[in-house]
Amino acid sequence: MNPVHKKIPVLIHNGKPVCESNIILEYIDDVWKEDKTLRLLPSDPYQKAQCTFWADLIDKKVFDAGRRTWTKKGKEQEEAKREFIEILKVLERELGDKVYFGGNDNVSMVDLVLISYYPWFHTWETIGGFSVQDHTPKLMCWVRKCLTRPAISKSLPDPLKILDRVSQIIKVHEFFYGY
Repeated sequence: MNPVHKKIPVLIHNGKPVCESNIILEYIDDVWKEDKTLRLLPSDPYQKAQCTFWADLIDKKVFDAGRRTWTKKGKEQEEAKREFIEILKVLERELGDKVYFGGNDNVSMVDLVLISYYPWFHTWETIGGFSVQDHTPKLMCWVRKCLTRPAISKSLPDPLKILDRVSQIIKVHEFFYGY
């Protein structure tokens, strides 16, 4: 149903496809704006722009830096770890003293985008040899708070399965390419 990439995620609403995670979240926010429990973006235009900025930054930076913690070796891997941790520190500063990025009781688009990468943290930490908790404890407190929400915790993949799959990929790569 994705007319360009032919892959997920795609939300089918009223028989029409809406593609890409962040666009789907914005669509949900627009369509169900009367339901205050589903509000993912602020109504104030400036605050909305800030929210979409942070969601976009997460999408562009977090996964790429994290992926490089297991696909690179030596100096490149160290640089990837440094970049990944630095991005998380920036996000931790943005979170500040709030419970969620959307405020104390409000899960926002930023929360949903970032928590979707959390299941990968275990793989990146294990293979990269570092601890997110050691560098960004407040952010990990935020993770634990997000995971108390069943709609979030039940929708995330098992971090151990991700690590197992990545480990298999690494073994195949080493077998064929010798590194």
